Amino acid sequence: MSLLKILADIDGDDIRVEIFRKYKYALASLGIDFLREDVRAAILDCIWDMESAFQATIVYWKTGKMEYPNAFLIHALNASWKPRIWRDEYLDDPNFKSPCLRWWEGAEVAWGTEVRNRLIADVNETDDGYEYVLFANGKTLSLRVVRAWGWERVLNYALGERRSR
Repeated sequence: MSLLKILADIDGDDIRVEIFRKYKYALASLGIDFLREDVRAAILDCIWDMESAFQATIVYWKTGKMEYPNAFLIHALNASWKPRIWRDEYLDDPNFKSPCLRWWEGAEVAWGTEVRNRLIADVNETDDGYEYVLFANGKTLSLRVVRAWGWERVLNYALGERRSR
């Protein structure tokens, strides 16, 4: 999912950029397709109450009745919908986590907390959307690569071991 175009188009409006970043993973997990032109246009055209429309979409999704998430979000943005009830805890849903946070938590399961914390300095995303793992030894790998490699190979890389061929 490339969100760079939306972020580039709303760049300069720091508040809207931060709102978008706060909700992008939650909305994507609901099935919102940010590559659709009508979705992008609705987000870019929404000057007021974008956060409320995002919240209303998430609240409605929680009811289990949402069939067409893209259409719902577009309508919520165009009509400036507000949620009836909103709690920031809604964003704690495990499905709404960023890929970086999911990998960080997965490393804890795969290797244990102590090993993960000793070997991994950070798992982060740059402003241009590049997701990476920063190892304690100063090396970095893209999140895409570490997912493809699997836990054992990444552990060996973090430990500085070479695979024998």
